[in-house]
Amino acid sequence: MAYSGLVSDSASQETIMTATHTDIVRNHDKVLIVDFGSQVTQLIARRVREAGVYCEIAPFQSAEKAFHELAPKAVILSGGPASVTQEGSPRAPQAIFDSGLPILSICYGQQTTAVQLGGAVEGGHAAEFGRADIQIVEPSALFDGVWELGARYPVWMSHGDRVTKLPEGFTVKAVSENAPFAIASDEKRRIFTTMFHPEVVHTPDGAKLIANFVHKVAGLKSDWTMAAFRGEAIASIRKQVGDGRVLCGLSGGVDSAVAAVLIHEAIGDRLTCVFVDHGLLRMGEAEQVVTLFRDHYNIPLVHVDASDLFIGQLEGVADPETKRKIIGKLFIDVFDEEAKKIAADGKGELGFLAQGTLYPDVIESVSFSGGPSVTIKSHHNVGGLPERMKMKLVEPLRELFKDEVRALGRELGLSEAFVGRHPFPGPGLAIRIPGGLSREKLEILRKADAIYLDEIRKAGLYDVIWQAFAVLLPVRTVGVMGDGRTYDSVCALRAVTSVDGMTADFYPFDMNVLGRAATRIINEVKGINRVVYDVTSKPPGTIEWE
Repeated sequence: MAYSGLVSDSASQETIMTATHTDIVRNHDKVLIVDFGSQVTQLIARRVREAGVYCEIAPFQSAEKAFHELAPKAVILSGGPASVTQEGSPRAPQAIFDSGLPILSICYGQQTTAVQLGGAVEGGHAAEFGRADIQIVEPSALFDGVWELGARYPVWMSHGDRVTKLPEGFTVKAVSENAPFAIASDEKRRIFTTMFHPEVVHTPDGAKLIANFVHKVAGLKSDWTMAAFRGEAIASIRKQVGDGRVLCGLSGGVDSAVAAVLIHEAIGDRLTCVFVDHGLLRMGEAEQVVTLFRDHYNIPLVHVDASDLFIGQLEGVADPETKRKIIGKLFIDVFDEEAKKIAADGKGELGFLAQGTLYPDVIESVSFSGGPSVTIKSHHNVGGLPERMKMKLVEPLRELFKDEVRALGRELGLSEAFVGRHPFPGPGLAIRIPGGLSREKLEILRKADAIYLDEIRKAGLYDVIWQAFAVLLPVRTVGVMGDGRTYDSVCALRAVTSVDGMTADFYPFDMNVLGRAATRIINEVKGINRVVYDVTSKPPGTIEWE
């Protein structure tokens, strides 16, 4: 859980972000990823980062500006939902093709590369969606040491149009049943194109192909590590903050905790953390946050127990959006009041606000149309601080993906139990109690959720599962317990596996594990007489079950 999107002073944000961002990435080899609107563009970036190379994503509309500002040593063109055959469909900046830099073009990227360099693309041919096999027909630097000539390999396709004529200088390296140019390249110009998606896990060797591209083709260094980032970020924070003081809003989650520990390492006690406890956390989590920061790291912490205020105003509220708005407003009010008290303590001006913004937040803040996104992920965020606070942002994690934040947390010495926590939404348990909220329901859910997670840990599955939680459904059923009848609530259990947090599938439990969890919940939690397991998958673009 992280309080992202806390400040609305966009002008000062942009200035501060640019300065900090440049300091951190200046000395690294860089890759630019041009986004044509694919749902899995972030996965390309993750694969490049996993290969130890820094990269950034830019929407195609602003790609030329990003290309000149970032000064990358290689470029990747993503897939996308448009058809190259349609008038006005997206194109890559010509400057990229004129640069002589290595280029990897994926799916739609292959098609626009073909068209822009003199080839042709047509619709109306047999489409390929899902698993396909390609056959290697010529060697290529792209799959050198990974795939062998003449062999067949599984990949993931997602296309309707296909290239029908290659540009001059390109040759076919692999074919599939419906993609005669599954891989085509101009090895001399170092332009490589694939009709399939190497970034997804459904292409088993895809990560190796991307690593080949950035290392063997482009010759980039594996210098993007969290050990290096730690030192660079600390130096950048010191440069940005100077002698100033920083206020950090803790949420109880990994992102804000890692940001706080990193900033404290940079400026010491000129950081003050405010933990607004809204009473909607899991069992024992508030105490863990206080212990971690006060006892283990000795970081100045203001713990505000505002649970009575939050729960009092949420009681009986059923609409999920109304719950979020109430939580967001109350959080702003409480945080603002505490900030005023801290600013008046005579220890210097409180000019900076820290928050755990991550790179996916940065990407999602710009819609595919290139402007500010009109869609707010309100199931994660709890609102924005008012402009009257006039504080400059310190966002030391804004270059990082979630897995990188966890790695940085380990580098900073945070315990594995804390760093490896499952994601948790900003509004907390309030959105895991559909319908009216009450103190009684919160306590019932906390107990059931704690038992569920305890059984998952006992089975050694906590780190295998990406996210698991219990939901108290607004349904009551008649049950028989012993010799008596009950009329109590239904508890739903959810557990999903995910590589990226963008797509997810339900975890296929051994029924013995589920059976033990369900039996304990029914026996130990008064108010629940039935437990169900949710087997809903999460396709791209959907929010968590609530």
